[in-house]
Amino acid sequence: MSKQELLEKIMKHQFYAIDLNLYLDNFPENKQATEDYAAISSTLNCLICKYENLYGPLTNFGSAFVENPKAWTDAPWPWENC
Repeated sequence: MSKQELLEKIMKHQFYAIDLNLYLDNFPENKQATEDYAAISSTLNCLICKYENLYGPLTNFGSAFVENPKAWTDAPWPWENC
């Protein structure tokens, strides 16, 4: 999977997670939506971890800086390549 494909997959999963979160705000007892949210969140975390290990940090918080502080200056930000 290329860098752009991985970034697009992350964005799609983030949208899905936000959409499910909004749905669950209104229907918190929906077990299927809760399970879907847990699954998509887990997948999203894996995708973000994979991206950051391969290409550097996506955000300015979390553990990315601690693991690879030089990555902040070595590569352009994801949106600079669009």
